[in-house]
Amino acid sequence: MPLPLSPEAIAQLLQPYLAEAALPAPMFPQLAVYLELILKWNARINLTAIRKPEEIVRRHFGESLFTGLHLATNEAVRHGQAPPIPPSDFLLDLGSGAGFPGIPIQLLRPDRPVTLAESRSRKAAFLREVVRVLGLKTEVWAARAEAMQADRQFDTVTLRAVDEMGSAVAEAARRATCRIAILGIRRAAYTTLPASFRLAEPIALPDSRDGILLIARRDTE
Repeated sequence: MPLPLSPEAIAQLLQPYLAEAALPAPMFPQLAVYLELILKWNARINLTAIRKPEEIVRRHFGESLFTGLHLATNEAVRHGQAPPIPPSDFLLDLGSGAGFPGIPIQLLRPDRPVTLAESRSRKAAFLREVVRVLGLKTEVWAARAEAMQADRQFDTVTLRAVDEMGSAVAEAARRATCRIAILGIRRAAYTTLPASFRLAEPIALPDSRDGILLIARRDTE
């Protein structure tokens, strides 16, 4: 059975989000398989309200990769070059759902450890299936992030469309050694960040009326 969209079609749809970035060669075929899994599982569990394959590519894959590229650029600016893996793990995707933005970022950065925290059992099962099929090293934490070891930390924590955003941001602040990245909307208020984090100017998401990427940096960086 053919894939819903070819790797070439996905690459074309993602151009507004990727600019001229150099990307890992296997990424587009992996995204094509990921899309197929989303559509198959979405018929049984509610992974996403978006049904059209093209919109899943734009809204979910594109915005996730856009976030990953901004995080990578931020690292390069901060260190003058791509830094070595820090003592803390690279990235925690808190309330990962169907894997956004964590799985596309893992495909973009296959060398860096990514953890997907998802407490809902059926969505966690979906994430494990994606990790298995794509042959990723990604960890799936099938519980609330609060249940992790108290001293476990991550360079970056990402948040996108999570429930109870206030408590999620507070947990992200406890886990992030460097940055919190929030995919949100302009009219939302993100006032629960502790004083130890500085919120940068919002970055507009491509092809979105009010979608933004917010990056908050810990003052001790």
